[in-house]
Amino acid sequence: MSILLKLYLEFFKIGLFAIGGGMATIPFLTDLGEKTGWFSNADLMNMLAVSESTPGPIGINMATYVGFTAAGIPGGIIATLGEVSPSIVVIILISMALEKWKQNRYVNDAFYGLRPASTGLIASAALGILITVLFTTAEGIFGPDVRGIVFAVLLFVLMNYVKPLKNLHPVWFIAFSALVGILLKW
Repeated sequence: MSILLKLYLEFFKIGLFAIGGGMATIPFLTDLGEKTGWFSNADLMNMLAVSESTPGPIGINMATYVGFTAAGIPGGIIATLGEVSPSIVVIILISMALEKWKQNRYVNDAFYGLRPASTGLIASAALGILITVLFTTAEGIFGPDVRGIVFAVLLFVLMNYVKPLKNLHPVWFIAFSALVGILLKW
């Protein structure tokens, strides 16, 4: 099977089952990296940082990044198409069905049941990111990264409890973090 076809199919599956947005794709991407060897967990965290820092949906950015890493520009395009294809099909089908069944109790119950599933996928992704970022040093050694933990707590406090900084756009914190990383050579 060609790598482009494999990229399309893998990201089609991710797009189909990652209910809850881009962060919900992280567990699927972790599995994909382990299964294919296209990227490591450290690469995944770097991709996430780039995806969070660039405009656009995280899941799409991640698909493009992985596809580009695995097969260049064609890989980026194909992985992105694979990621969005299920959404397009599902949205069309659901919009047609919902118009007919929007008052149906089972449809409403199904959507209610999907909320905890997407919350669980996002929580799983957040926990995985937290463990990788705060417990893997810049040298790739697993163990508490004291500098990372202190810096994460500092950013959390600055973003949430220091009034003049509370309303700053997130891009300022991203730029500040990148600058600190460069200056401290993390």
